Amino acid sequence: MTGTDATTLTPHPVLTRYYDHAASRHAHVVRLFEKTAQHYDRMNSVLSFGTGTRYRREALHRAGIAVGTRLLDVGTGTGVIALEAMDLVGPDGHVTAVDPSRPMLDVARRRGVSDVRIGTAEALPCDDSSYDMVTMGYALRHVNDLTVLCRELVRVLRPGGVLLILEQTPPRAWALNLLYKLYMKTVVPRVSRLVTGSRDAAALMNYYWDTLDQCVPATSIIGALEAAGLTAVRRNVIMWCFSEYTARRPADRVAAEENDHSGRRTQE
Repeated sequence: MTGTDATTLTPHPVLTRYYDHAASRHAHVVRLFEKTAQHYDRMNSVLSFGTGTRYRREALHRAGIAVGTRLLDVGTGTGVIALEAMDLVGPDGHVTAVDPSRPMLDVARRRGVSDVRIGTAEALPCDDSSYDMVTMGYALRHVNDLTVLCRELVRVLRPGGVLLILEQTPPRAWALNLLYKLYMKTVVPRVSRLVTGSRDAAALMNYYWDTLDQCVPATSIIGALEAAGLTAVRRNVIMWCFSEYTARRPADRVAAEENDHSGRRTQE
């Protein structure tokens, strides 16, 4: 477990190649994304071979999104998940997109995401128990404290609500791991620079790989979700390296008892 004290769980150690102290992590991450906001969608489309949007939509379906869902997308970036969710929840649902980077949110707004809010994952600008589903796509590695993050995600979920976290995890098989590392560490930064003409884009992808390489294991993420009080915590691995963490906030005891009594009366 990585952390600065007994109650802090950082997603990875301090990466001194980029910043000196844990307290500097947030500013560094925000600065990187602000510099690359204009290139981000193009860069990701090329590097995911155009499948990124479809995959996110399929992941939302697997997590149980439905028409009428109230969904919060944390660390939304340019709103890729948020846009797919808006289409799936329909006019009776609602999607809120939160990110600490204003330039990224400006792109999301131009793409059609209507409810965008500046905020961090550990201090969400949202009311308690206000969403049926909370999503977080490839942003977990950029927070300061996974323990605080998980508690905050629970806070905004309604009782019975569903959490979906998407992340990349290096494959366990050595041959696949070697190919994955070659692609993410070497090919991705160079292609990012080539397709965007931006050194900042390459710097972002270099940082992206280092956070992946140094990220805490999946067991630590699952443990943090469970420690926050979430139940039915699961990790589904797609294509060896895409991890889908799902969990549910337990229903309130009073509501559960009311439903139980209602069911008994119906049976009687």
